[in-house]
Amino acid sequence: MSAGRPVTLFTGQWADLPVAELARMTGEWGYDGLELACWGDHFDVPRALAEDGYCAAQRELLERHGLDCWALGAHLIGQAVSDPIDARHQAILPAEVWGDGDPAGVRARSAERMKDVARAAARFGVTQVNGFSGSPIWHLLYSFPPNDPAEIERGYAAVAEAWDPIMDVFDAEGVRFGLEVHPTEIAYDFVTTRRTLEAIGRRPAFGINLDPSHLCHQHLDAAAFALEFADRVYHVHVKDAVRRLDGRRSILGSHLDFGAEERGWEFVSPGHGDVDFDALVRALNRIGYGGPLSIEWEDSGMERTHGAREALAFVRRIDFPPSDIAFDAAMQRS
Repeated sequence: MSAGRPVTLFTGQWADLPVAELARMTGEWGYDGLELACWGDHFDVPRALAEDGYCAAQRELLERHGLDCWALGAHLIGQAVSDPIDARHQAILPAEVWGDGDPAGVRARSAERMKDVARAAARFGVTQVNGFSGSPIWHLLYSFPPNDPAEIERGYAAVAEAWDPIMDVFDAEGVRFGLEVHPTEIAYDFVTTRRTLEAIGRRPAFGINLDPSHLCHQHLDAAAFALEFADRVYHVHVKDAVRRLDGRRSILGSHLDFGAEERGWEFVSPGHGDVDFDALVRALNRIGYGGPLSIEWEDSGMERTHGAREALAFVRRIDFPPSDIAFDAAMQRS
């Protein structure tokens, strides 16, 4: 392992590969570990709870390739806990969670599965789960027809009501949740993050997975975000975004797929976009964050194995420890 913060790869975008193959590849590339997604065959929550040897076997697989695991990713399940459910959710949810597709049932089963994620994480020896929350009010982002402020408040209350029992299980298992602050979630910027933390009573189990790419395309400062929410930054993703707002492209994305020429912003491999990683690392040093820097690799214009290797080298280069002396101390008289 490197001397700095561990560098991991979030496996969500690699779930088309067997975890055994991905572990071999990332071990050879020099990663310190994997942030295992709870889909594909990367980390199977029901098996982790039902089969006595499953977690040990997954650990042994990682260790065989010199890898560790500090966090699980449960984004897909988390999204359905508080969303208005529609046909899109069927594509991202396990069949038994989707069931008959009745929205209330989907949300309830998703909440129960999130509780199981906490139980499985504890059995696996991991104390951090990252994911999404969903949002009953994201569709009200643009206030026309005019929004009812009381409905917005009810949205925050509904998320707290859904997530409080989940966080009870996280507390019981000694596991923390990191909400990835992200458009389409209940928290997507500074204001909505404050309101979300207030709604859930700032309970310690509920924190933040800081991904600067989701702030960058909103013209928000990820370093300032880390400083403001210092006590809640439980995990960090390394992902970049580039803004291409030239008077013709829209910050709203224009309902275009990622990679489309006319999009106003794109996710890109770390170091190829507009995230100020130097400022972010300095902020992480200031708040005392020593956890993983987990590369979530997304770039429509770059081959992914090249990108994952290049991203690892980039993170090793830009990560640095804080100073433990004043730089001008040697100039002063003793």
